[in-house]
Amino acid sequence: MNIKSLLLGSAAALAAVSGAQAADAIVAAAPEPAEYVRVCDAFGTGYFYIPGTETCLRVKGYVRFEVQYNDQDGALASGQDRNWNARTRGLVTFDTKSDSELGTIGSTITIRSWADESSNTVDLDEAFIKVGGFQIGQFYNYFDTGLSGETDDLGSNRLNAIAYNYKSDAFFAGVAVDELTGFQSRTGALATNPYTDNNRVGIEGQVGGTFGAITATLLAGYDFQADDAAARLIVSADVGPGTLSVAGLYSTGASAYYDAAEWAVAAEYAAKITDKLSLTPGFQYWKNTNVDLAGEYTNGEKWRAGLTVDYKLVENLTSKLSVQYTDTKNGSEVWSGFVRLQRSF
Repeated sequence: MNIKSLLLGSAAALAAVSGAQAADAIVAAAPEPAEYVRVCDAFGTGYFYIPGTETCLRVKGYVRFEVQYNDQDGALASGQDRNWNARTRGLVTFDTKSDSELGTIGSTITIRSWADESSNTVDLDEAFIKVGGFQIGQFYNYFDTGLSGETDDLGSNRLNAIAYNYKSDAFFAGVAVDELTGFQSRTGALATNPYTDNNRVGIEGQVGGTFGAITATLLAGYDFQADDAAARLIVSADVGPGTLSVAGLYSTGASAYYDAAEWAVAAEYAAKITDKLSLTPGFQYWKNTNVDLAGEYTNGEKWRAGLTVDYKLVENLTSKLSVQYTDTKNGSEVWSGFVRLQRSF
């Protein structure tokens, strides 16, 4: 066999082997296109598209730990003569938004839990739907927005309601029809429970805006079953390194909107000392705080003065200190407050 014959035979053998391997080759399937989470910037920071939909979702919340203090025995734990209590709160909110022929459709679900040595409860804090300016579900009512410190008590409730809200750059207004389910404790202590029949309905509204350096909000609520109303005005203005706010409230009788006093005035000054530190001294006075069995105010008065200190440790980690002194004018003087650490996300 000569060299030429050997080379030709080797080439033929290699071609045969290559042909057999090509016939048996495994072709890898093309990878499926991965659907990554897309940022949704149409509705603000933090939203992203739910995969496979055009609905935008935002998840936010916080974990809060605080130690409360009250020098009045039994004020923090019923039946226990102690003056301090540690508790932890977790809160998470799911917001969704999407565009439609009806306008922006939104929904919100907020879950919260308070835990201490005597209880560990999970609570539906808010759940509501928004379509354009309409809002329906359970949510905090207009009275919930008070002053920024920890001294004032100007009313708050979570109610099942139907509301319509309008907002522009410098003006806002709203009206709501509420089912009054007797959240306020004072109304449940009356001679007869006013919220046991079909008339447990209320209506409330607010109007406000920014006028130059001043922001003002006027709101009112009427409880049809109690046949009583409450109205409140808050005015705020930037003064020096902070914001000065004053509030006045009048209530015709104990109702689901307000039952702490016939009238009250409050003031605070939220001073921004540095980028991390804010100090908020506050004061409130209540007149005619006692209620008879018919729900009418009689007499009694009290006042409270306090200081709230907010300090930002790092981004999304804050601390708060509240020190309050309350004098009920009947010989009762109470020191109270808390220390809090909160991680937000």
